[in-house]
Amino acid sequence: MEFARLWLLVLLIPVVLAFWVHLRGGGDRAALRHSRLVLMPRGRTTLRVRLVRLMPWLVVLALILIVVGAMGPRIVHRSEEIEGEGIDIVLSLDISGSMRSLDFQPQDRLGAAKEVIRGFIDGRPHDRIGLVVFAARAFTQCPLTVDHPVLARFLDEIEVGLIDDGTAIGLGLATAVARLRHSTSPSRTVILLTDGVNNVPTLEPETAAELARSLDVRVYTVAIGREGLVPYPVDAPGAGRRTRQVETKIDLPLLRRIADLTGGRMFQATDPEALQAIFATIDELETARYETTVSTWYKDLMNWFVLPGLILLFLEGLLAATWLRRLP
Repeated sequence: MEFARLWLLVLLIPVVLAFWVHLRGGGDRAALRHSRLVLMPRGRTTLRVRLVRLMPWLVVLALILIVVGAMGPRIVHRSEEIEGEGIDIVLSLDISGSMRSLDFQPQDRLGAAKEVIRGFIDGRPHDRIGLVVFAARAFTQCPLTVDHPVLARFLDEIEVGLIDDGTAIGLGLATAVARLRHSTSPSRTVILLTDGVNNVPTLEPETAAELARSLDVRVYTVAIGREGLVPYPVDAPGAGRRTRQVETKIDLPLLRRIADLTGGRMFQATDPEALQAIFATIDELETARYETTVSTWYKDLMNWFVLPGLILLFLEGLLAATWLRRLP
């Protein structure tokens, strides 16, 4: 069961507060004051007296039922049938030290990339998506999965410094391609994001690109940032964090060769808006057809709460005006 208007729960606050004030405030309006109560005989508590004392509780219960009914309680029934196969996508993300550069204000390069990737994942609910990170080495942060909330949590945990510094583009690409080796999807894609030059000679990027082509894996390469002097944060002992200009270089020809060799495309993003536009373009390029039947219906339970509440209010008013009427 869920509530369509859960925010109406705040209406219970004045109900509970008024009832608390009633209990604290007060004395019986029909009480008779006397200086020596011991002289008064103790009477037997009758049924009417007990019912009179229960009347405030009856009103509170009625108001609670009406508020719960106004919140729109309902039972949700959903049915979803999906025909067709999704796309398998592995994101290979550079987390080398240069990804801390601040030319994507108000965030650094890595922060901007993570934000755009998160939106990309949210927009592809039926695709299996995996995540590889690389610097001097590469490893799989999350294997291919349709459990995108879990993938998003793994994405949030990524930060510069998880791996020794360096830029092993070849290892990053080869690790991503390996995650797709046993995929049976009609479309298998790697999106490689980096801001540097391959400087770890463990595996040449061209060799990894040949591996991708042999497995019919398409690679989109995304260069993050601009070349030349860019602001970079530096922690100075005793002076806190400062920003200085550092020289950066991106091997754009290499990224273009990788994309051309595998049938993909090369992009360069120099600001957050461009990066967002690049992922929107990739999202349009990598599409799959679905025959989906989705139906959702609700069983409204409002009357199960509101009607008893109104009946209780009517009963309290009727009794208060007749049999339980209190005279001054």
